[in-house]
Amino acid sequence: VNNMNRIYIRDTEIGQRLGTCRQTPWRLVKADPTFPKPIRLTAGCTRWLLSEVEAWEASKRKSTK
Repeated sequence: VNNMNRIYIRDTEIGQRLGTCRQTPWRLVKADPTFPKPIRLTAGCTRWLLSEVEAWEASKRKSTK
């Protein structure tokens, strides 16, 4: 897998996407088994893959229709 094509986003960016605060993705990790798991890049740097967050958002849109 080519890591160059992977786009990582921060908890604050997920919060913005969802219209919530930066703690929301951390709550979702614990509460929603379908929410993407964060990836620890370094000791002080944890991110989510944008593609996984987008897929989760799409699945939530489908389930609310």
